[in-house]
Amino acid sequence: MFTGECGECAHCMSEESNLCDLLRIDTERCVMINDGTSRFTINGQPIHHFLGTSTFSEYTVIHEGCLAKIHPDAPLDKVCVISCGFSTGFGATVNVARPKKGMSVAIFGLGAVGLAAAEGARISGASRVIGVDLNPRRFDEAKKFGVTECVNPKDHNKPVQEVIAEMTNGGVDRAVECTGNVNAMISAFECVHDGWGVAVLVGVPSKDDLIKTSPMNFLNERTLKGTFYGNFKPRTDIPKVVDRYMSKELDVEKFITHRVKFSEINKAFDYMIKGESLRTIIVMEE
Repeated sequence: MFTGECGECAHCMSEESNLCDLLRIDTERCVMINDGTSRFTINGQPIHHFLGTSTFSEYTVIHEGCLAKIHPDAPLDKVCVISCGFSTGFGATVNVARPKKGMSVAIFGLGAVGLAAAEGARISGASRVIGVDLNPRRFDEAKKFGVTECVNPKDHNKPVQEVIAEMTNGGVDRAVECTGNVNAMISAFECVHDGWGVAVLVGVPSKDDLIKTSPMNFLNERTLKGTFYGNFKPRTDIPKVVDRYMSKELDVEKFITHRVKFSEINKAFDYMIKGESLRTIIVMEE
């Protein structure tokens, strides 16, 4: 995984955090932690490690804290999707939002991460899962992941949080934001019910972005939370997610929409940019 679990720092020892002091994501660190060098070279020149994983290479070297031992029978060309986006969205719902059976949940953004969040809501027993997205082409697909109704903010002349509040008699019980757009973050927070509503931010905004909302939203007992990697501890928890797939409790294969050879890897980026894929598997063997 691109984030790790050393098992010794205060975060790893805490039941409430997965932000390992040693191995949390660091986009600037392109070398091994212990000696500050790379394990890759070409013609004598070093090649840096991307996110500590270098997953476009056939063989790689990673810190042991970023390696999870999973079920030996798990099909790697399927469970590979669990290591990143799926776990983030799914964990944001089941670990952080924690909807109770019968509650209503709004999911902002119906890409792969948002659909994983919807899957978490479905498994939690949510009675209504409202998907919010600007792209109506995603709505039919979203129904396969537990989304019960969809809202396109562009179809309304009022803020989408007001639309959702009207749909749900005061607001949803839980909201999960998976876009990284600050306006969606505000809407997700403001669409939850006062008294008990919880909104969880998953998407990564620009570093200079700010959100603005009335302090009364907090005083009226709405809760705003953030999460990284769905609050999963990588080495401890990801094997358990794989086990849930192996026991057929989770279906991760529906997230895989395309497969391409490594020589055609640019097709995968094209699918992603055009919004035509959820997850594309890169097959290393030609």
